[in-house]
Amino acid sequence: MPHKPSSLPTGMRRNLASYGDAEFSVFLRKAFIKALGYTDDALDRPIIGIVDTNSGYNACHSNIPDLIEAAKRGVLLAGGIPIPFPVISIQESFANPTSMYLRNLMAMDVEEMIRAQPMDAVILLGGCDKTVPALLMGAASANVPAIMLVTGPMLAGSWRGERLGACTDCRRFWGRYRAGELTDGQIGEVNGELAPTIGTCGVMGTASTMALAAEAMGMMLPGGATIPAVMAERRRLAEQTGTRAVAMAAEKLTPDQIITPAALTNALRVILAAGGSTNALIHLTAVAGRLGVGIDLAGFDRMGRETPVLVDLKPTGQGYMEDLHRAGGLTAMMREMAGLLAFDCLTVTGRTLGENLAGMAPAWPQDVVKPFKAPVYAAGAMAVLGGNLAPQGALIKQAAARQSLLQHTGRAVVFDTLADLAARIDSDDLDVDANDVLVLRNAGPKGAPGMPEAGYIPIPRKLLRAGVTDMVRISDARMSGTAFGTIVLHISPEAAEGGPLALVQSGDQIKLDTANRRIDVMLSDEEMAKRRARLQTPTPVKRRGYDKLYFDTVTQAERGCDFDFCIPPITTTIPR
Repeated sequence: MPHKPSSLPTGMRRNLASYGDAEFSVFLRKAFIKALGYTDDALDRPIIGIVDTNSGYNACHSNIPDLIEAAKRGVLLAGGIPIPFPVISIQESFANPTSMYLRNLMAMDVEEMIRAQPMDAVILLGGCDKTVPALLMGAASANVPAIMLVTGPMLAGSWRGERLGACTDCRRFWGRYRAGELTDGQIGEVNGELAPTIGTCGVMGTASTMALAAEAMGMMLPGGATIPAVMAERRRLAEQTGTRAVAMAAEKLTPDQIITPAALTNALRVILAAGGSTNALIHLTAVAGRLGVGIDLAGFDRMGRETPVLVDLKPTGQGYMEDLHRAGGLTAMMREMAGLLAFDCLTVTGRTLGENLAGMAPAWPQDVVKPFKAPVYAAGAMAVLGGNLAPQGALIKQAAARQSLLQHTGRAVVFDTLADLAARIDSDDLDVDANDVLVLRNAGPKGAPGMPEAGYIPIPRKLLRAGVTDMVRISDARMSGTAFGTIVLHISPEAAEGGPLALVQSGDQIKLDTANRRIDVMLSDEEMAKRRARLQTPTPVKRRGYDKLYFDTVTQAERGCDFDFCIPPITTTIPR
């Protein structure tokens, strides 16, 4: 279970360096921090750490210096001392081999820095995809009073009168370019409009989904998930976050009191109603695991059948996060799905989720959050699959799929690795047609490594030119929350762990039966056993450092891809 903070030491006496003399430790600590100009009076006040995840590589976090200043102001106004401190920063498109590979490293960094340094509460400041779950994972394990503040989404851009934004439109326009519909000059123009402001992707990708999930589980001030990064309201919220952090320190309101099984269930409901990223299930599983809570995939599937998609945002709908903000954000969503949520959960405000909702502005006419009885998609955003290819589960975002392909049987076209995919997918000699099933393996947590967002297997160029825009695609990889298509992901166990995906050969018949929640290769058990007997064990790779730690201890998708040694015994399973 999470580390319980001591009820005795506070401020500068918290988390002392070990010199064998506690009073000398305090004396030495004060001597060095006074070099920054602090007085004894200041150092006697509550200390609020502020996690700084800014980086020159991370445009999603470019407003963090401003948010830190606003949060510091809030802390000072409430009588505390704000101290920003750095941890690693992860930006999705700048992280090699993948951002997911580094998420656990960031979570460890966050946890250890919270434990190592004196702070009575901590503000978790981040935004880009893997950053929010890493911050929540680390804070849950450290279990010091913590409050989330996200950087906020970017605004949408425009190209020749068409509204667009990162990164659903990145993929849509890139597909048109690969099909020969756009010139080099046109795709260059589009490239300059996809991210017209700082902030996280403006569609319902992983960053937006995790922001909503954090607010839904009570770890963020009400209304905080959707405010665009460039708005003054985002800075005012940062000030309020700083003020509230001081109160949380006094109240000793720790994450384990907030991130309860019921609160996590609320977050799962919200990601479904938002038509959110499939990545969010992995991340919430990892956050829950840090608190001894497991997520049952069958239960999540049942929840999906009960929870329609209410939010008309790309990639499931048409709008952008700024539209959801203007429509009332999560508040508008929760009012429509009130019958599905637990409103007695405690939040960072010190009040319950229901009390927070009652205090929000009344609803106004809007068309982004649809009525519960007239949703964007009634069948549930995601479905959990089993079958002989996914004995430990797989996931499909059915709300973003071509509905005619959700029941489909086709011939497998297998790519063994990411390199194999890159080398052959656009070859005119590739034996493929629109009815085939594209299969990518060895792209899971260990196989890649890092479970890249390669599940959005590109349509072969010769089919794109023929007008094909979607095919059934299956893999042990992930895909971006901004992506769309009939794509089966997170197949577990992954091929690199000897999962059945390793046995598939080009030409095999693959059956996707979404209605019955199955993905199968049409082979007998006897044939599968023969192939397994012939399966060659890969040559061991000599690993070092973080790569070795990652490869030796990372879990599969259904356990959150966390490190096994970071997960305490599971004592509760949700949804019930």
